[in-house]
Amino acid sequence: MKKHMIKHIVAWKLKDFADGNSKDVNAREVKKLLEGLYGKIPGLRKIEVGINFTHEASAADIVLYSEFDSKEALDAYQIHPAHVALKGFISTVRSERIAADYEA
Repeated sequence: MKKHMIKHIVAWKLKDFADGNSKDVNAREVKKLLEGLYGKIPGLRKIEVGINFTHEASAADIVLYSEFDSKEALDAYQIHPAHVALKGFISTVRSERIAADYEA
């Protein structure tokens, strides 16, 4: 039986100013922190973080695209100390979050 990978996608809108920094500074910090997870979490195959360059009202400011070996690997990522440590910062600088997980 073929094993499917799991894709985890998250998009955030950021506050204009939070944690002492502008939206642009915080977007770059979120990108750096998330990309820093690569190689630290078992089962995390790929991580890509993009900062949106359009200024449409409906657009997210930053997007995470990641791939995992399995649902169990995604579940372990959610509670991994390295991931938990950066979730606090992201929650202080974001105004909205939307996510999707699916099997591919």
